[in-house]
Amino acid sequence: MDKSVSKIFDLVLKNGLVVLPNNKVEKTDIAINKGKITELGSVNNDQAKQVIDLKGLIVIPGAIDTQVHFREPGLTHKEDIYHGTKGAVLGGITTIFEMPNTSPATINKRELDVKIQIAEQSAFCNYSFFIGAAKENIHELNKLEKLEGCCGVKIFMGSSTGNLLVEDDQSLKEIISGLDRKFAVHSEDEYRLRDRKSILSEPNITVKNHPDWRDEETAINSTRRLLKIAREAQKKNLHILHISTSDEIKKIEQNKDICTCEVTPQHLYFHSPDCYETFGTRVQMNPPIRTKKHQDGLWYGIKNKIVDVIGSDHAPHTNKEKNEKYPLSPAGMPGVQTLLPIMLNFVNKGKLTLDDLVRLICKNPCKIYGIKN
Repeated sequence: MDKSVSKIFDLVLKNGLVVLPNNKVEKTDIAINKGKITELGSVNNDQAKQVIDLKGLIVIPGAIDTQVHFREPGLTHKEDIYHGTKGAVLGGITTIFEMPNTSPATINKRELDVKIQIAEQSAFCNYSFFIGAAKENIHELNKLEKLEGCCGVKIFMGSSTGNLLVEDDQSLKEIISGLDRKFAVHSEDEYRLRDRKSILSEPNITVKNHPDWRDEETAINSTRRLLKIAREAQKKNLHILHISTSDEIKKIEQNKDICTCEVTPQHLYFHSPDCYETFGTRVQMNPPIRTKKHQDGLWYGIKNKIVDVIGSDHAPHTNKEKNEKYPLSPAGMPGVQTLLPIMLNFVNKGKLTLDDLVRLICKNPCKIYGIKN
């Protein structure tokens, strides 16, 4: 820092151990003006309008959650952008990517603009929004993905929360062939889900049967199809969300030249059947939380840098909704406020390093999605 010119900063964070871009952790001061970091180095207290002493604390880059469902517009009895982003900031998340399965779904510029206008008035953190792929907007997606405020296109291959669905290979080929930016996919095979839906009518069914209906093959088949289509289309911009099986990790490991992927904290933390016995429908999500074998496979993916991103898949519902008897209970659980604390707990337990954490929730989201600044 040039000491010959005395600068005044809005805020200086002093004495913290800062994780730097070169991965080194060094004691340094951080100077901030108008909400942006402008200097790293030694800063005098009289150069700051406000000083916060961070002695004994570690400072990491702003965490980014690239998969949240904030339910606005149309489903605000579950949550809205105001409270969702407030929870994000309380949990150390500085940027969110919000999903399109609201009501109405975000499948055109009009609905994207509605969300942006709401966020401009009420959001506590940085934000962007996915455009949902639907059969009615296939030929518009290349234009829509480039709109300001859009982080990319989201494809649902299996029906989950909401009515967005692109299940057939021909439509997938059309969509994928036309996209330039990174696109994110919920990878579950809709045809297998339909074939197995009779499981839901069996007597004495409980949430423990959720991973029986949406079984491993539902995810594996879908991811296999998806990688094949992307390879044939010569596309390298595929991002697969919330991987839940060890088999998918192995398949993605063989295709890292065309694919990035995400794992959620809940798939790393919980495993079946224990989680369903303890928490019931509270841990019901799509794709389901699976056995310890699959959890171990996800950790293999973390340790071998096959997994690129940790995203929360934050998807809140009301207590009344979650307390419905399975299968009437909706899938999804909150997570934007707990993503960073849970992953820091894994750091404390030695399950991953601080460098891993920063790579998975700070650096890689920027690289994968081309986030400016």
